[in-house]
Formats: sequence, structure tokens, C-alpha cells
Amino acid sequence: MPATRRDLLKLGALAMAGSASANTATTTVRVRAPVERAERPLNILILGGTGFTGPHQVRYALARGHKLTLFNRGRRPQDWPGEVEELTGDRNTGDVAALKDRKWDVCIDNPTSVPFWVRDVGQVLAGNVDQYVFISTISVYAGTEQVGMDEDAALAVYQGKDALAETRDSLMANLALYGPLKAACEAEARKHFGERTTVVRPGLIVGPGDETDRFSYWPLRLAKGGDVLAPSKDGADPVQFIDARDLAEFTIRLVEQRAYGTYNATGPDYEMSVAAMLYGIRAVTTAGARLHFVPAEFLAEQKVAPWGDMPVWVPAQGETAGFSRVSIARALKQGLTFRPLATTAADTLAWFAAQPAERQATVRAGIKAEREAEVLAAWKARG
Repeated sequence: MPATRRDLLKLGALAMAGSASANTATTTVRVRAPVERAERPLNILILGGTGFTGPHQVRYALARGHKLTLFNRGRRPQDWPGEVEELTGDRNTGDVAALKDRKWDVCIDNPTSVPFWVRDVGQVLAGNVDQYVFISTISVYAGTEQVGMDEDAALAVYQGKDALAETRDSLMANLALYGPLKAACEAEARKHFGERTTVVRPGLIVGPGDETDRFSYWPLRLAKGGDVLAPSKDGADPVQFIDARDLAEFTIRLVEQRAYGTYNATGPDYEMSVAAMLYGIRAVTTAGARLHFVPAEFLAEQKVAPWGDMPVWVPAQGETAGFSRVSIARALKQGLTFRPLATTAADTLAWFAAQPAERQATVRAGIKAEREAEVLAAWKARG
């Protein structure tokens, strides 16, 4: 079935909901070269900090020598490799009292998807932080048909009565609001923080710790081996995504540089095809999976949904021609870097293997095994 903008907004919102409740249980992953200390330590406030991307921000910022304060509901305490001040409140109920009469160099807002959350902290923090970083999404754009879309492309417009009256509950009841409300959040941020606002618009965020399995499906499926249903003719359609750790480190580098403005943050830094992604992932396994690339038209006939049944991928044509061809030139100039695909895939497998048995029993994205076999059989029957 073709992917429409409404479908992509809904899937983006579901991904948001899943990542907000991510379990960041510790697992063994590959260690990169030692992190150098920043030239000037900053006093950084992170709103959230215990979801999917936040813990990577915290650890990288500590390694760079920054002073960290976290503000969240205090429901997922963690052991940090350094001193971290933790403040408690609940933005969903307007409880931001712990932020009053405090000053920080930077505020990084990770979990926000409704504008009143931005308004509430803006009323408290405006004038008390030198930079406000809002983590947005590429779902804010009005359309995805344009190839090479950059940060100046038109944004989705909220069509309701009052964006500030929307809540997480009303968002989850109408997931098509996700992109427009994120765009409204950006506008609210600029209202309070003006030119001191930095907006980061990630694409699909992947890697160890992702409880949605949006990318994990592929390493897990390829590790099982056998005949694997794969999307697009010859695997030629492009894909874009970013490791949560690369996004986290880029965000910290932006605040160290006092870089304001808006940045698309997805990757890699070249056009990667579905085939390149899947063969690259397969290279870190030893199961000898056999990939069968099936055209989008046949998948649509079989009611195999892009992004949901076939994660990461949407057809590179029509309304979604530019979905996986977003320009990241501005972010690259500002220092966005990427881990190798093999590292992300291997670390994702290692993380998943460390999860409890009941978690490993259900992969939360991707086509079910029985249905995959049926579609492959139908494809082979066509000769």
C-alpha cells in the first residue's frame, strides 16, 4: 500500500511514543577513541535525559567535562559516570517549579511533542539560559515529495483551534498531529528564546536502546538467516537514519560551538540504498541470509506496508520521493559525524541479546514470519 504523508506522521508519532518510554538498560557496546575535554566547560540543563537519546548526551557531555543537570519525573533513575544533578517535575501537569530562579548556559529539550511544554519552560527559562536546543523531527515538513529538501522547506501547519491546548493524550488520539505540533513547538521555542534557539530535526533514530525496533528488525531478521523479504526493485530505493549516539554527540557539539539555527540530522553522509543497508547489516552476522528484493508495486498488492512491515524504507516515488533524500549539508558543515553501519548493527544486536527473555520474544516492528513466508511464496510463484 502506498505511504501517504498522513501514514508517515502517524508512524513518526508512534516512534516518538516508543522512544519516550525506552528502556536504557546497560549493555556492552564497542568503545570509541577516548573523548577529549571541551575547551570551555558548560553548565547544561537537559529536559528528559533518561529516554533513548538523552543518556548518550549525558555520558558524552560528562566525558567532555561539562556540568549536567537533568529535569524529569524521576521514574527511571540511572547510574551516571560522573556527577549529575537531578531535578524532579512533570511537564505534563505544568510542574516546572524546580527550574525557577536557576541559570544554565544551555537547555536541551529532548522529549517535547506538544507546544504547551515549550511555553511552560520558556516562561521560566527565558533570560536564564544562553541557548535553547529543541529536538524536533523531519516530520515537521509539509510534504516529502521534494528530493534534497533542506531546512528552509515549508513546514506543516496546525489546523486546529489552539495548538497550546493540545496534550499528549490528544496527540495520541490523532497521530496525524505529530508533525504540525512539532512545528508549532519550534515556533513556540523561537517565541521565547528568539535567536538563541537551535532546532535539530532528526530522521529515524536507531541503535542500541531503541525499544521500538524500527531498525532492530533488520539485524535481528538477518541474523536468523533463510529467505528474507526485502523492499524495492533491486534494493535501489534510498534510506536515511541516524544512530542515537551520533545524534547525541552532534547536539553537544552544537552547544559547544554556540551554533544557532536549524539542522536536519539524519544520515549517512551519502545516499545509501536499501540493498547497501541490508548487505552491510548482513555482513556482521554469520547466518547467510538470502535477500529477495521485491518491487514496491508488488508489496502494495500484497498489502505489505512501507515503514511498518518493511522498517526504515518508504518508496522513493510520488508523495514520498524525498522522504529518504533530505539534505543534511548544513549539519555536515557544523560537524555531524557517523559511526559505521556495522557498528550500529552489531551494537544493536548485542543490546537486544542482553534484554530479558520476554522482551526478546517479541520484535515490535517488521512483518511477521508467517506473513513474510506467504509474500515470498507469492513472489516466487510469479516466476
